Formats: sequence, structure tokens, C-alpha cells
Amino acid sequence: MNWTLAPDTTRLVLVRHGEPEVESQGRCYGRLDVGLSDHGRDQAAGATRFLAGAPIAAIFSSPRRRALETARPLADARGLVLRAREELREIDFGNIEGMTFDEVRDRHPSLYEAWMTRPTSVTFPGGEGFADLERRVLAIAGEIRGVHAGQTIAVVAHGGVIRALLADALRLAHEDVFRIDQSHGAVSVVDFLQATAIVRLLNHVP
Repeated sequence: MNWTLAPDTTRLVLVRHGEPEVESQGRCYGRLDVGLSDHGRDQAAGATRFLAGAPIAAIFSSPRRRALETARPLADARGLVLRAREELREIDFGNIEGMTFDEVRDRHPSLYEAWMTRPTSVTFPGGEGFADLERRVLAIAGEIRGVHAGQTIAVVAHGGVIRALLADALRLAHEDVFRIDQSHGAVSVVDFLQATAIVRLLNHVP
């Protein structure tokens, strides 16, 4: 990856948090504040090494532990202040937070069926839908790009958050969002030449 930034370009480096604690795997953990597994910490270290040559001017993170624990090595390596922003949190699963997928299927079969077949059309009872997540994520991303125009900025967040940003850059319809893979610890890069977005790197796992 060439980290040299072209003139009049603003770069977003998007990092998905590492693998979460084993106890949370197989569960709906959007709002839940879980940390990283040992493997997740290794993934965070890998992303930090991969980005060693990137001239990152600022690092923004979801306030959830799994994102902060992924972002902290990256910030510490540069002596940067880690900026947590609530708008970068994962989707809120509302009443099904903490349930296993099997529990959701058994207790809420119609919701489960819609979620599995039309995920971005579902608004979780007591929580959010994809359009809600997209609205807050694109707003904060635009704010970040405005404040740090002409710089490289890292955003450490969640699969849903990063998919929303990549889908917007690629002009994908909501129903196509999950065509974008997002692995734990993966790095994606989007350059903005004024209003034009160019995806330079997609779901790279160091």
C-alpha cells in the first residue's frame, strides 16, 4: 500500500475491531461492551504494524471496548490522543441484545427470518435499523473529513459502521451492503478527492 497522499486528497483508514471475547461470539453484541480475545489483540497488533508507515494525523474510535482496545496500540505508537465518538458505535439490537442467534430464531421467528433475508430492512424493536446507523455514521464521517481535510485519518469501528462507509463510497444500495466482507482486524482505505470517493484497499487482513 502506498501511503503517500496525493494533493487535495483526504484519506480514511477504516479498521474493524479485532475478534471479541469468546463469551460474546454467536450473540447479538451491538450495544454490549465486550473486549477483545487474545486473538483479537493479535489482530490489533497486526493492524498497527501494517499501518506503521501511514502518516495518520488523528484516530477516531467507537467508544466500545473492543474498538478502543484495537485502536489504542495504533494511537500509542504515534503518541496521538484516541478520540472516542458515540456516533461510531455498532448498531443497537434493542430487545435482542445479548441473545444468541438460536434464541432470536426461537423467540422471534418472524424478526429472525426478516433479519436473515433482508437485514438492512429490519429495525430491531427497542433499537435501530441500518438506515439509523448509516445516518449517524455518514454525518460523523463528513465532520471528520471536514476538520482533517488533506490528511490521513484512522477510524476504528465495527462491521456495520465500516460497511456503511464503504457502501456510501461505492454507491451500493442498502440491499447490497452485505456483499462487502468485513473481517475482524481488517483494514480498508478510502480516498476522497473533494466529493469523489475512491476505495484503495478493501478488507485487507494484515
